[in-house]
Amino acid sequence: QTHLVESGGGLVQPGGSLTLSCAASQTIFDVLYMGWYRQAPGKQRDFVARITPASMTDYAESVKGRFTIAGDAAKNTVTLEMNSLKPEDTAVYFCNAHVRSGTGYWSYDIWGQGTQVTVSS
Repeated sequence: QTHLVESGGGLVQPGGSLTLSCAASQTIFDVLYMGWYRQAPGKQRDFVARITPASMTDYAESVKGRFTIAGDAAKNTVTLEMNSLKPEDTAVYFCNAHVRSGTGYWSYDIWGQGTQVTVSS
C-alpha cells in the first residue's frame, strides 16, 4: 500500500518559520491534487492548503498570506512553507493525496501519519 511521509515538523517561536515536506513511498498515479490538513488536540481535522498537478493552489482563510504550498503533485512531492507562525497553528499536520480511481468514476484519499508543529515561546 502506498503511504505519504511527512517531515519537517518541530518547535518554533511565534513569528517564526517552518517548512514541511511530503513524499509518497511509491508512485501514486492519477493524482487530482495533494495538500495539507491539520488537527489540534480535541479538534477536527481541517483543510490547510492544496495544489493540483497544474500548480493551481488553494488555502484556508486562516493561513492565506502566511503559508505557501509548492511542489509537483504529479510526482507526489509537496512542501508547505509556513511563515509568521502563531500559537494557534500548533497541530499535527497531515499530507494528503486525492486520487482518481482506475475507472475514473470515483476518487479516494491517501494520508500520511502526520508531523507535529508546535508554536510556542
